[in-house]
Amino acid sequence: MASNVTIRIAADRVDIPLLNVEDKNQRLFTPGEVVTNQQGFMRGHGTYMEDEHIKSSVAGVMVQVNKLITVKALKGRYVGEVGDVVVARVTEVQEKRWKVDTNSRLDSVLLLSSVNLPGGELRRRGAEDEKQMRKYLQEGDLISAEIQNVHSDGVLSLHTRSLKYGKLSQGILVKVFPALIRRRKTHFHNLPCGASIILGNNGFIWIAPILNTEGEDAGHSGGFTQNLEDVVPKEDRETIARLKNCILGLAHCKMMLFDTSIMFAYEESMKYDVLELLHPEVIADVAFLTQHRLHVLNQ
Repeated sequence: MASNVTIRIAADRVDIPLLNVEDKNQRLFTPGEVVTNQQGFMRGHGTYMEDEHIKSSVAGVMVQVNKLITVKALKGRYVGEVGDVVVARVTEVQEKRWKVDTNSRLDSVLLLSSVNLPGGELRRRGAEDEKQMRKYLQEGDLISAEIQNVHSDGVLSLHTRSLKYGKLSQGILVKVFPALIRRRKTHFHNLPCGASIILGNNGFIWIAPILNTEGEDAGHSGGFTQNLEDVVPKEDRETIARLKNCILGLAHCKMMLFDTSIMFAYEESMKYDVLELLHPEVIADVAFLTQHRLHVLNQ
């Protein structure tokens, strides 16, 4: 049975550079490279002083806030802040708490007292609730949550007390570098293409079909209901797969990920098949067109 095979020699390989290279704030700095030699600036994380120059100690992007200069590493573990939205995976059930992987240096903690109980009850958690913890969340479950506290040792405490947080059902998890997620007012989006997306500040992105969560039953699940029985239509699966490939393509080009950039990339990718979005030439084309549209939008 014949099949199409694409063969590309090394000389034809496409090396995709960091886009926006003309913008100093967006280009990559390598360890030891001079970030600025001007006086009056304060050095922050990811920098050090040498010969009166501020140099980068990591490979990353410069971030300047007033006179403070930091270099944010593109490749690195997630450093959480209070109020961040995260997508995480439960790794262990312990006494009165769950251990959760949030892509940070240490496992995060979700306390039993920091989750909604089914039915929306507000009461103290007792021994019976502890016995049912694995019924609520068990190892391997994916959840969306918010960072409630950052302890001195770096451990993150999460909570899911809002009904928009909780256990995630059918969808796809995409992992990118946390530095590529742009901090926005909201990280939950129902995109016009027919899919919902959660952009976790920790670099975990959840793509799923849009679910109707309105009605009386919305508040009775406590964020623990999973609907794994309904079959996701083929059109929705293709949309989710296209979004996934667009996100991975933008991340490969080191472009910031937020609802507008993802939607622009999705629209520019419609002239290609979903599988074609895995080819480097197509990735470069979609990323370039997305960058151009963002540039026009910001003018």
